[in-house]
Amino acid sequence: MTPATDLQATEARRFCTTPIDMSSTTILLALASAAVLYALYKRYTRFSLSKIPGPKSDSFLFGNFKEYARSEAGEADFKWQSLYGDVVRINSPFGGERLLVSDPKALHYAWQQAGSSFDKPPARVALSEMALGPGLINVVGDVHKRQRKVMMPGFGSTEAKAAFPIFSKHAAKLMAKWGDMFSNEATETIDVDIPYWLSRATLDAIGEVAFDYQLGALDHKDNELTKGYFSLVFDLFNAQTPKDVLLINLLDTLPRSIVRFLLAQLPNSRLQRGRDTGTASTNIARQLVAEKYAALLDGKPSKDIMSILVKANANADKSTGLTDVELLAQMNTILVAGHETTSNTLTFTLLELAKNKDIQNKLRAEIREHRRKIYAQGRTEFTPADIDSMPYLAAVAKETLRFHPVVYNQFRMADKDEVLPLHRPITTKTGEVLNQLPVKKGTILIASIAGYNRHTDVFGLDASTYNPDRWLKKDSKYSGVLPGVYANVFTFGGGGRSCIGWRFAIMEIHAFLIELVKDYEYSLSPDIDPSRIRREPCFAMCPTLKGEEDKGSQLKMTVTMVPEDDD
Repeated sequence: MTPATDLQATEARRFCTTPIDMSSTTILLALASAAVLYALYKRYTRFSLSKIPGPKSDSFLFGNFKEYARSEAGEADFKWQSLYGDVVRINSPFGGERLLVSDPKALHYAWQQAGSSFDKPPARVALSEMALGPGLINVVGDVHKRQRKVMMPGFGSTEAKAAFPIFSKHAAKLMAKWGDMFSNEATETIDVDIPYWLSRATLDAIGEVAFDYQLGALDHKDNELTKGYFSLVFDLFNAQTPKDVLLINLLDTLPRSIVRFLLAQLPNSRLQRGRDTGTASTNIARQLVAEKYAALLDGKPSKDIMSILVKANANADKSTGLTDVELLAQMNTILVAGHETTSNTLTFTLLELAKNKDIQNKLRAEIREHRRKIYAQGRTEFTPADIDSMPYLAAVAKETLRFHPVVYNQFRMADKDEVLPLHRPITTKTGEVLNQLPVKKGTILIASIAGYNRHTDVFGLDASTYNPDRWLKKDSKYSGVLPGVYANVFTFGGGGRSCIGWRFAIMEIHAFLIELVKDYEYSLSPDIDPSRIRREPCFAMCPTLKGEEDKGSQLKMTVTMVPEDDD
């Protein structure tokens, strides 16, 4: 980039981030007027989705989005899927229409086969980018393709397996912390807030794996980065107010450049929280990148993800590599995408184990049986190779990823007119049977990951039941295309925007489950009524308690030591 171009970019950013005297109410009214006109234009000049079955609009102002955005994650999806099928027309604010999709063939087409024709809507990209920077999850189109190509060498199967011992180390450190609690209280039973501890342990783990950086979250070190990322996702995306619901849906109808400008004018504590954390992580990332470039020049590069990225970027042509700003932004991207997603998945796994003691006991028995084999071989630690011979551990992990996908939906906008192929035909309100569905440019699709992951054609008639044994059977009758990258589930997305770190997530989940379950039993705390547990919708679904949603992620469990001879 030339100095002149740098200056132009700097001035453009300054223009887009300097607030002017505009109230949020004024902006909202202006956007509402534009949205109404746009919705009317689309309804009367283009193919209308109104003949596609779906719920009746609750109001012109909100459509169905107050229910969709504020109910428990997946709750509306399951209801509408059962009533209207795999493709549901839902009403967005001010007369707009969206498609809620759980049809496997349609998802495969839009997310994989024709993925370049469907990208993230502008408001969601701009919101995330303004808070966290231009990292991989916050860019679109050719910029996303360029970034992903440079980053792929750091996220292969070999790299994920190499991270397994680090994940195991941090899981063991968490167990040691709990062991101290048992000793200090001179008891065999303790009460533990599971999300609090798992969030800290997985934050430490991703810090070391990704950057060879010691965050010290488990040791309660008081530093900006640990404080910034602890519960960041909940603070940014929890409990959308009616104004939040309106704003993000209205912004989705506008070009990205305008969205960025308007967001810069709105005082928003959530965005500011993200910006403050991003500033702290960028300062540390700048120092780490400099250290890793120096190590590379000395011929002593490390094996953490950032070191691999620095090496790949150094070998790339300047026109195809990451800019300095993009490289620094990946620290935010990796910490946000790879931290609370995994900790919340582990929390929901323990919730299911607490509710299903037979599953918990079976898993513990397999872990202990394999541990005895490891000891007999003169080893003391599990390895990735051991995971391949622990089918029930893999089954439990897969079942949680299916049943409790922490990223429960994804939004895409059609960049051009398209036609969605369908696994199940749609019968319209006029009685017409559609085997494919025309989708006009600008139509927003919502992938119901929660709904697809409980699709009975793919996962069986008991798809709404938590049952790891389904993964031990080979009798699936479904032979159609599948949209996901792992185990037929859509939890990691699919196609060119699938989760780049999914292999690391699998390794981490396995490593932590081994340490969590091998010597401890989990039960719901007697203080908690199970009916109060919510799957809170906040980008990475987390457990909260009804009536205490404002307290953030929480799930107290009773943890009991299990003697070796009990299995």
